[in-house]
Amino acid sequence: MVGVDPDPSRRSALAWAADEAARRGLPLRLVHAQGMTTGWYWSGEFRTGREQWEFREGWEKVARDAGDRVLEEAVAFVGNRHPGVEVSRYLVDGHPVWALREQARDATMAVVGSRHLSRTEELLGSASVSLPLTAHAPCPVVVVPEPEHVTQRPAYFVIGVDGSPDSATAIDFAFEEASLRGAELRALYVWRPPRLGVLDLSAAEHEGRRVLYESVAGRTADHPEVVLRHEFVRGHPVQVLTEASAHALGLVVGSRGHGGFAGMLLGSVSQGVLRHARCPVFVVPSPGRRAA
Repeated sequence: MVGVDPDPSRRSALAWAADEAARRGLPLRLVHAQGMTTGWYWSGEFRTGREQWEFREGWEKVARDAGDRVLEEAVAFVGNRHPGVEVSRYLVDGHPVWALREQARDATMAVVGSRHLSRTEELLGSASVSLPLTAHAPCPVVVVPEPEHVTQRPAYFVIGVDGSPDSATAIDFAFEEASLRGAELRALYVWRPPRLGVLDLSAAEHEGRRVLYESVAGRTADHPEVVLRHEFVRGHPVQVLTEASAHALGLVVGSRGHGGFAGMLLGSVSQGVLRHARCPVFVVPSPGRRAA
């Protein structure tokens, strides 16, 4: 499933989703959410009940027609790019986050675009749907940046590893994606030294490497074609993962890793890479959320 942006110049997410559907041999669902139809209420003019109803009817028809045009153009775009992909389209009333979450209930993954909004825009604006969608969607969410980034050879994916249950689910997903693309996989464990330091740096590094190797152990038996590279790096997780994925096909993270509060629906590392990464970011939910 992919959320369709009304701006025809912003097609990176749509193109990425079409390519992925063709690669996986899956149908593609296009969803365009119109938002809340409240233009009649905010018009600032006094209207009788019938006038309000007629005005609202006309406003909603204009919105539906515009939404239909957006989807028609998106269907044509996908058809030109991958004629063999089966496409369905849905024009939905309501907030984009709610609409996309509902349409993602039976999806393999949900794909949305990103304009790298500022922190203020993300917190206070309605333009960004990536953060709340990744926090609530029952399937993996892929956030594709605008404009399209430049990858390098050999192609690779980056997976953030921390030993948490969410990380384990994300690792399985990363191996699948790397296998589909014929790409390498860089598994990163990022250790951030505490401000007050530790008594035994050697022991801390040894423990981190143990978690890294044990977390990915056994996966190569199921995907022997994937070249796996283990990397233990000191630094801030968001900064290290962002830099490592600069020219990657994608960065895969769990929705919440170790150290998060139980009430947090999206971990700080996941939020950070969504804000800063320049490649597609895959946020994989916990098995519990998928089952629910």
